[in-house]
Amino acid sequence: MPYDVTIMPDEPTSTNRIRQRRISLGLTQAELAARAGISRTAVTAIEGERLAPSVDAALAIARSLESSVEELFGQGQGGPATDVWAWAPPMESAPCWQAEIGGRRVHYPASSSPMLSLLPDRQLRNKWAADAKVADETLVMACCDPAAGLLASQFAAMTGLRLLVLPRASRQAVEMLRDGLVHLAGLHLSTREKPDRNVNLVRTTLGDDFQAIRLANWQEGIALEPSSSCRSIRSVLASKLTWVGREPGSGARQCLDRLLENRPGPRRTARDHHGVVEAVRSGWADAGICVQLASVEAGLKFLPVQEEAFDVCFPTALADDRRVKAFLNVIRSVAYRRLLADLPGYDTQETGELCGGRV
Repeated sequence: MPYDVTIMPDEPTSTNRIRQRRISLGLTQAELAARAGISRTAVTAIEGERLAPSVDAALAIARSLESSVEELFGQGQGGPATDVWAWAPPMESAPCWQAEIGGRRVHYPASSSPMLSLLPDRQLRNKWAADAKVADETLVMACCDPAAGLLASQFAAMTGLRLLVLPRASRQAVEMLRDGLVHLAGLHLSTREKPDRNVNLVRTTLGDDFQAIRLANWQEGIALEPSSSCRSIRSVLASKLTWVGREPGSGARQCLDRLLENRPGPRRTARDHHGVVEAVRSGWADAGICVQLASVEAGLKFLPVQEEAFDVCFPTALADDRRVKAFLNVIRSVAYRRLLADLPGYDTQETGELCGGRV
């Protein structure tokens, strides 16, 4: 949970200047959205003070309502961003990364490194770092994709913006999105047999106003030492192996539980796919579930178990955020799709397609 969070009201207050001005001009939310070039969902969230608009959106709304930004977003409406920690820092002056999300500046302690190594924005000295430009140009995604560093590099090269990736399991990622601590959440619970698992988890957690985009379909399976005599899933299950698992709520744990059925779960757990292969490679475990890319990079034997859909979701209210728009342009680009398709176990035929949610 975040620290020092300001809870915004669920319904527009009687002093909401955007709502008052819109009504005085006889405009509906849909009409204002059309004039300003943003979604109706975003207008609803801004009027309800659950979303702070970007600078471009604020200017567009002001022009549409024949007002100045100061009149609509002065003190008490869309003021300075609230600073919060995404999780408790190890010390008050801890270095951190920062990003603006929904009108708040969220700080991420650098002691928990994102998948893509970046220098922290600055060392805090008993006060908040207030570099608004850095925060406004940072997009944050929680996921466990071992190829997220490649995406972050491509995103920076194509847009000049920054993608900060936080290593989290599927359920954890969606919960961070619900709490307003990330812009995007990646999850891979859907299989060919149960294709709606991703959308169902997001809908249960966020409601109906979200979009889910397919990033890739990938292979998840069993990582084993190269010298292992096991050559099939049946032989693995017939052997007395020590397993390393993932935490409940992760796609890898879901896959392992299905394989083991009523057998006891693993005693050891890893934080991500790289942790699984490191446990096997180091001899702490005989087998573990991970995506093919992680296993191949570690030089391990890999036995495919199932194909999973890896989707990225975000609230519809963020659909007009320029960082989110830039992200969608990158993953739909020919250059990125070619890079991703070259990785072991990644299928990009559906990359960039809308696969759930209400637009």
